[in-house]
Amino acid sequence: MKLKGLTINNSVTEKFMGTSFCNKNKFIENTTLNLSTANNHINVKPFIKWAGGKSALLEDIRKFYPNNLGKNINKYCEPFVGGGAVLFDILSKYNIDEIYISDINNELINVYKTIKFNVLQLIDILSKIQNEYISLDTEKRKEYYYLKRDEFNDYISKKTDDITYGSALFIFLNRTCFNGLYRVNSKGLFNVPIGSYKNPKICDEYNLKNISAKLKNVNIFCAKYDKSIDFIDENTFVYFDPPYRPITETSSFTSYDKSDFGDNEQIELSKYYKKASETGAVCVLSNSDPKNADKDDNFFDDLYKDFNINRIKSKRRINSNAINRGNVSELLITSNKENSND
Repeated sequence: MKLKGLTINNSVTEKFMGTSFCNKNKFIENTTLNLSTANNHINVKPFIKWAGGKSALLEDIRKFYPNNLGKNINKYCEPFVGGGAVLFDILSKYNIDEIYISDINNELINVYKTIKFNVLQLIDILSKIQNEYISLDTEKRKEYYYLKRDEFNDYISKKTDDITYGSALFIFLNRTCFNGLYRVNSKGLFNVPIGSYKNPKICDEYNLKNISAKLKNVNIFCAKYDKSIDFIDENTFVYFDPPYRPITETSSFTSYDKSDFGDNEQIELSKYYKKASETGAVCVLSNSDPKNADKDDNFFDDLYKDFNINRIKSKRRINSNAINRGNVSELLITSNKENSND
């Protein structure tokens, strides 16, 4: 099935660093955007909303950046990149020689690679979608949204391999769906309903071009977190932002893909965190604090007893009941006491 949208030129270049895509993906090389002349002082921000995104916590997380980040610590690794708030903060503020990011969400990783290698055509498609969508009334917007959601699920199901258009659909749905969630059903299909935004910014051309330039030295992989071990060494800062352990049974939200991330997976991650820290890397990990619901729940305190467990206050932003969007404690687990800027 061919997607409705712009016709994509199939003249492609494949020149990605490291391992291959999860799918056989092809991109058109940027021909008019000079990626080598990026202003190192330009700020970039996440191009999507993301459940559990760290934009609101950056001030706290920055306190645990290594003192010599951008100097002796000249590598950065983020194996659960998601919306990339910490990644983009570091790209905006530091000159890092080599960066490794990954996520198991294949469609998300395709968007990162599209922005890196084919941002100009992505912007063209997003601009067209934005103009079409903004001009519609409420009912027509709903029809348009669900049409594009069906097209995106055809893309997920590999009924089409138009990666650039699929990436544009990802961004469109993220900017217009309920709460900016990315949620899939048991078949792996996107099932978030439309949101109620009056004038969503679907195409942020300026930010997308700057991100594309900033990603020029970033290695981007669709992979499980433990595939990053060969990259990590004593010159690396590693930030882990895994799916959070639910504070209560009704607060669970780990369906970024069709796999689950339960307590067994949290235990395995803690072992990998220890392995990464043993390389000499500076490691920081975020997670929920079980003590918000049960002061005697020592799940993470026991798992990370050999490391520094810092509790910070954050505002819970995703909840169907606004009353429950209050301040809660979150954990920032650090590998040593020397990685704080305090």
